[in-house]
Amino acid sequence: MADIKTIGVVGAGQMGNGIAHVCALAGYDVILTDVSGDALESGLATIEKNMTRQVSREIISLDDMKAAQARIKTSVELVPFSGVDLAIEAATENREVKEKIFAALCNVVPKHTYLATNTSSISVTRLASTTDRPEKFIGLHFMNPVPLMQLMEIIRGLATDQETYEMAMGFADRLGKTTTNAEDYPAFIVNRILVPMINEAVYALYEGVGTVESIDTAMRLGANHPMGPLTLADFIGLDTCLSIMQVLHDGLADTKYRPCPLLVKYVEAGWVGRKAGRGFYDYSGDAPVPTR
Repeated sequence: MADIKTIGVVGAGQMGNGIAHVCALAGYDVILTDVSGDALESGLATIEKNMTRQVSREIISLDDMKAAQARIKTSVELVPFSGVDLAIEAATENREVKEKIFAALCNVVPKHTYLATNTSSISVTRLASTTDRPEKFIGLHFMNPVPLMQLMEIIRGLATDQETYEMAMGFADRLGKTTTNAEDYPAFIVNRILVPMINEAVYALYEGVGTVESIDTAMRLGANHPMGPLTLADFIGLDTCLSIMQVLHDGLADTKYRPCPLLVKYVEAGWVGRKAGRGFYDYSGDAPVPTR
């Protein structure tokens, strides 16, 4: 099994910068890439903010932070990936986009390089089949926010070999993550259970069972959830929630996974949650205000 020293992360958004963050703190050299220089600057700023918070809480030292930041290099091109041992795709939850990324990666990375996807719902087997090394391809589903959440779902595709699986387990262990093995079925474990719950909360809103605030309050205080499902949906991104529901509905052909029409409407409006400043709550003021 190849020794993993350098990690390439494709996508500097909320998942990609979090993955780069934890990899750098674990001592890996990291190359973070995105199609936009602005996205890379924003990703680095987020990493700095989140590491500064960890320093203030005495989770890491200031020296740890500076050393980790020095390990992260950025590029708007994939050329530097010619030296990575593991390439992790953390782009938007869209199969066509991910397949294009892996096609480009296969033209750049060495033969020994492992490929991984952070997909939260798409078939690992299908993505692997579009590459030149399906046996070295695996799903590494980090939870958001990556620096805080302990779990990593590991998903083997049909062709994933034992060496790649053992690499993934060792990698997760070095990051300090707890792993759970999920079979390669739509949305795996966490999102197979979580996102339909969110979709049902949107149905409750759509049907007038409760308001945004009453639904969130009911689940926080009645089910002891740390945040309500509509707040959580805004945090995840309503576009991501919709994509996962569509994968579940298409992949399992069961009407119980039909996306709520109100969820579709919010996404069509561009009200996709915190990252857009508006979702089920409006985040433009000092405190979030329900939009419905």
